[in-house]
Amino acid sequence: MWTWFHKWGSPKWFYDMSKPWSFWLGLLSIITLSVGVVWGLAFAPSDYQMGNSYRIIFVHVPAAFSAQSIYMGMAVLGIIGFVWKMKMSFMMAKVLAPIGCSLAILAFITGAIWGAPTWGTPWVWDARIISVLVMVLLYFGVIAIHYVIDNQTNADKAAAVLTILGTINIPIIKYSVEWWNTLHQPSSIKLTEKPAMPPEMFIPLFIMIFGFYFFIGYLSLVRGRAELLERERRAGWVKDEIKAQAEKY
Repeated sequence: MWTWFHKWGSPKWFYDMSKPWSFWLGLLSIITLSVGVVWGLAFAPSDYQMGNSYRIIFVHVPAAFSAQSIYMGMAVLGIIGFVWKMKMSFMMAKVLAPIGCSLAILAFITGAIWGAPTWGTPWVWDARIISVLVMVLLYFGVIAIHYVIDNQTNADKAAAVLTILGTINIPIIKYSVEWWNTLHQPSSIKLTEKPAMPPEMFIPLFIMIFGFYFFIGYLSLVRGRAELLERERRAGWVKDEIKAQAEKY
């Protein structure tokens, strides 16, 4: 039952299987993001209150969702690494950190762009905005640990501890608009409720969300393969792989 779980913990098996997976995830991301962008920006109707400025949500919402998901995924990988002693988990957490950080910054910037015409200012001391900024700083902290600590094992563990402790910020991001009086509007998409927008708007938004996740999967596998070759450069199978690639080209 758990064979697949242990296989992904094998460096050689991960390297071999990630190549076809990355191809299909890359293809799916191109299709979904292309459809979502064209539909959302060109064919979705204008909002009756915000006009066309609301279209920033087709980038802002997927970026915010995926940045939080990646952070939680990194925390889970850290726990797996500690409990099952799987070094591949720590490695993938390191690989995901720059991706999640980039998306968190994108969410922060697009939120500011949306806030300028909507609130009259790109920045307010809003609970949602501040908690997202904290997430960006946590991402920077995780990335910095890997640059500051030379010993890879110690860096992996220290970064995992920071990531796990930082998960307390995720529910704050999610529920900040309910716990405090904020300018940020409540979520328009909830798993337990009907979307608060017409299908012409939420369908392309869902497509964009899936597109972001497909693209994250593609990037994580591509970066993971490169990181794996660096970490396992002394292993026999890596030397054979490099030799095979050299003979091929």
